[in-house]
This record gives sequence, structure tokens and C-alpha cells, in this order.
Amino acid sequence: MSRLEADLIVRNAADLCTMAGTGADAAARLGRLRGGAVACREGRVVWTGPDAELEANVEPLAGAARIDATGCTVTPGLVDCHTHVVFAGDRADEFALRCAGATYLEIARRGGGIRATVRATREASEDTLVELALPRLARMLAHGVTTAEAKSGYGLSVADELKMLRAVGRLPSLQPIELVATLLCAHAIPPEYAESREAYVELCVREIVPEVARAGLARFCDAFVEKGAFTVDEGRAILGRAKELGMKARLHADQMSAMGAVELAAELGAASADHLEYLTDAGLAALAAAGVSAVLLPVSTLFLKQEPYAPGRRLWDAGLNVGLATNLNPGSATSENASLALGLACLFNGLTPSEALFAFTKGAARALLIDDRVGSLAPGMQADLVVHACESHEHLAYHLAVSHVRTVVKKGKVVLEAPVERCRAG
Repeated sequence: MSRLEADLIVRNAADLCTMAGTGADAAARLGRLRGGAVACREGRVVWTGPDAELEANVEPLAGAARIDATGCTVTPGLVDCHTHVVFAGDRADEFALRCAGATYLEIARRGGGIRATVRATREASEDTLVELALPRLARMLAHGVTTAEAKSGYGLSVADELKMLRAVGRLPSLQPIELVATLLCAHAIPPEYAESREAYVELCVREIVPEVARAGLARFCDAFVEKGAFTVDEGRAILGRAKELGMKARLHADQMSAMGAVELAAELGAASADHLEYLTDAGLAALAAAGVSAVLLPVSTLFLKQEPYAPGRRLWDAGLNVGLATNLNPGSATSENASLALGLACLFNGLTPSEALFAFTKGAARALLIDDRVGSLAPGMQADLVVHACESHEHLAYHLAVSHVRTVVKKGKVVLEAPVERCRAG
């Protein structure tokens, strides 16, 4: 039998989690191999299996890159499926107010919250937005993220939403993380429409959504359906128009109340419903029946000092696809720390470490409708992988908020090598 040629080989992994297994439980889905190896060629995985079988199955090409993962865990590159990584401004003052007792909604009513970031983002040029996003993406990469979603939503005008999405489109050529763009014009009612919200919804339906679709700047359209944001009917009008123009729906749903957002997600056949802290039994049933992915964002729940956390255990046990993300944004989750999200998903959403890792890889990719190419390490999949300096994948959630990333590979190329001190397991 001829051997498969490879230009990148990862060997001796103490814990290789391919996310290519099958079965009902996370342990089976992890496709876990003790003493595993991965072979890649031209940016794609060509073989995975026990290290002892590597030489019989794989022929290294001349000059092939080799990574020794002795004592380490190897996973697919993490997929951060809900972020607001492009923005301008700082809301540290609001953080201080919340620490003194003010609520998120109280701050928003005073003119803070999303509107504060809108002011700063409108004032920033497209070039400035790109420059501000680059260090955030570098921090995400240091936590093993190789693919991320990136939303607009701080422009809230035709020109500024397009500006944000153009910035998103420029960023992949400037750094390694692959980005999936989402239009979020339904994030907040901008101040100039405070007394005529119907006119802003009409602007979204008649101008913003069609202009974005015409320019091909976003795959998804999202809406924040919540008290103080958009109603179910408003969300339906905006997302329905986006759907007509070829964009798939996503929703910020049931974060602060249960007001029908998850039922709207099910009605529209949305790719995902995200947040879900106030999910009801009826809402869960609707999501399950419609096959909508559920995305957990526990960093936000912690950051806003809110309870309850989303019912991750119930979602997983009900058979939904569960994703996990940081929700990086300037107001309610100012953190690029994927490791923190993994730990919180276990401590407060009820997932096991295996389930949390699956949710931040294969589950997150499925929520973005890209699990046919990223999120797992199976032959034919994109060669996005991370070597973590710990002997078991459980350590990634257990060692709370600490990154053990040693090496990051994107499309078969090493794009990050951690400092020597991080390369010691433990």
C-alpha cells in the first residue's frame, strides 16, 4: 500500500483530540487518541492515528516540518463563533459603575452601553478600526483561536456598518485568524432615531441589509432581540429581509429575558441562538425541533455579574449542537480569553471539560456552518491545530483562564510559537 505524502507531521501527542469521533457522548465525539499523530499536506489533514502507525502510513516530503508534541495535548484550532472584535473606544468607566452597583440596562439608559461604542466607532476611520482589532486578534491567537466570527453593530448607519464590515474583510490578510463576517445593524437603536425607531428598522430593511448583501460583506445577519433593544417583530422584519437576500440568521436571544427571541430563531431556521440565559422549556423545544445551534457565552454572564447562566447541561442533553465563544466586546465581555470561557462553561453552564472543548471547536464550527472544513482533524479538513503544553485536554478548562498554547498551526503553517516558559507542561 502506498504511503500518504506529508509536508507537516505532528508526533507523540499525549492526548490527541480530533473531534472526528461519532457517538452520543463527548468522549466518543472527541476522537481521542493517547500517543497520537497528525499528518498534513498543502494545508489539509491527510492522516491521523496512533503514532506507532505513522511511519507505515505516511511518507514525509523533503523538508517536511515536524512538531514533537511529547507530553502535550493536540486539538483542532479553536473556533470563536461569537465576537465583536472590531470596534473603537473604551468603556472602563462603565465597568467601574457596574462594580459600584449600576446595572447594564441602567447604564444604557444614561446614554452608555452600546451607544457609547457607536459614537467612538463612527468617529474612527476604517484604517483605525483595522489597527485596533489587530492586537485583539493576536491575543485570541495566543489562546489557540484560528477561526472567529466578527460582527458589525457599532456603526448603525449605512456608511458605518459598511465601514466595519470592510475592516473585517481586510483583517484576514494581515494576521492568521480566519474571520466569518456578520451584519448586526439590529444591535441598538441609534441616538438619532431614538424618537422614530420604526424609521431605523425601515433603514435596516431597505438600505443597510441590501447594501451589505450587494457588496457581499457578510454571511450572516444577527439581531439583538431583547428589552431595550429590538422587538420580535422588528427582528423578524430585519432578519427576514436578510434571509431573502441570502444571509443566514443568527440571534442574540434570551440574554436578559424570555420574550420570544428563541422562538423567532426557530421560525427563521437560524444558524444559532446565542446567550440563552433565560431560556424556557418551550424555547429549548423550539430550538431542538428546528435544529438551531445553541451558543453559550458565559464570560458575559460573569462580566455583567448576572444570574442565571445559560443551561448548557440541558441543551447538550436535549441533543442540540452546542457552541461556546468568548463574546469579546467592549461592554459585556472584554476578554479574548478562550481558556476562561472553557472553564466557566464547566463551572456554571454544566458542561464537562470534554463537552466544553467540543463546543469551542466542532460545535462552534457547526454554529457558523463551516464544520465541513474547520473544527476537527480528519482527512480532508483544513490543517488548523493547536499544541497545548499539558498532558490532558481536561487541563484546558481546569487550569482556569490560563493558556497553555505552545504552537498554533493555520492551514498547515506554524503561525505562533509560544515563549519557552509556556512550553513546559503543567
